[in-house]
Amino acid sequence: MNKVELLKKLLNSSRNNLFSIEIPTTKENEQKIQELVKALETEEKIKLREYVQRDYSVYLHGIMKYSS
Repeated sequence: MNKVELLKKLLNSSRNNLFSIEIPTTKENEQKIQELVKALETEEKIKLREYVQRDYSVYLHGIMKYSS
């Protein structure tokens, strides 16, 4: 998964500008997703409200910023 794929998943799971998604992961994949989320936040494409690591998934909840 890369930033573009993650952003597309967030766009598909968004309702207006709020998104909420649970992404199934492995232990190796959790670190990669965390890095991608931080990168999207620094680019100001999203604003993360909640990041919860569960046993086999990661739950993301936040605001999608309208930018091209």
